[in-house]
Amino acid sequence: MDHQSKINNGNAHFTIPILYTRGLTIGYRTKHDVLELEKDLNIKIHNGELVCLIGPNGCGKSTLMRTIAGLQKPLEGDTVISEVDVKKIKPHQYARLLSLVLTDKINVGGMKVMDIVSIGRYPYTNYFAKLGPKDYEIIERSLDNVHLNEYKDRFFHELSDGEKQRVLIAKALAQDTPLIMLDEPTAHLDLPNRVEIMNILKRLAKETNKAIFLSTHELDLALQTADTIWLMNREENMKSGTPEDLVLSGMFEQVFKSNAFRFDKHSGAFKVVHPIKGKVSLLGNGVHSIWVRRALEREGYQVVKNPDVQPKVQYINNLWQLNSNGNTLYCQDIAGLLRALRKETPS
Repeated sequence: MDHQSKINNGNAHFTIPILYTRGLTIGYRTKHDVLELEKDLNIKIHNGELVCLIGPNGCGKSTLMRTIAGLQKPLEGDTVISEVDVKKIKPHQYARLLSLVLTDKINVGGMKVMDIVSIGRYPYTNYFAKLGPKDYEIIERSLDNVHLNEYKDRFFHELSDGEKQRVLIAKALAQDTPLIMLDEPTAHLDLPNRVEIMNILKRLAKETNKAIFLSTHELDLALQTADTIWLMNREENMKSGTPEDLVLSGMFEQVFKSNAFRFDKHSGAFKVVHPIKGKVSLLGNGVHSIWVRRALEREGYQVVKNPDVQPKVQYINNLWQLNSNGNTLYCQDIAGLLRALRKETPS
């Protein structure tokens, strides 16, 4: 066996993907022109995988989602879900292959949580839409999966935004499709609910072995939860890979380059770029140094580790020591340190 054949491709799976595309080109046709947003895409999603689609506004995320879901015709190519071409899916098949959770807020009047989740079972009922014991078992399990069993008799409109989103995820689970697609599932939520929703989706992908595909602007959460990221770019074709591989390849820095912020490979976070007004030496390690570094950078200082550079800052005996222009000052907190620095190094 030669060296190349021994190399393991991290994207290789030995199972048939739930979803894959062949030469997919997405965009819009007008009377006089064709606008291509992405060309010749050959991408796939497997069982038990959480895939996050991210990219700048206007790069074509919504168009790709709609095309994959069969809501918009591709310019070229095919999308296949469970070995069925999306263009050939019949209406009665569609709801058993793909469940969608959209961003738009819904107005359901006086419907209860149980009523909403029960809608997911309708593709499996007869003409009279009568639910059977198996349907109720799946509904109960779906509610339990999103920790909402005790809410089943509550009115939907009484719930918080985070609870409403969990109800819609439960409805998608009750629909029992191999692929679940969500459009910006955390768009209207506060931070605790955004984290909870992403954690629920990650867990559900593993526990139910379903493929879960979502678009999101939550770059930090996507980096921490996604198995695979599809990274769209206005300047070149979409890149697909594990979060770590995309970070190390420099793709995040390239796609989200800006004069106002930068992507930091070391922390996996975006940092605001502040005008530099001077250097400060920061000595020491640990959590105190991490947070004072953030404060100094926000204040506009380039932080270095050079004891010969002044001003010089270090944390000693629960106090911040500042050495500047031959003077030594002690500050009880970071706020005091920043005030002292402003006096020592006026703008």
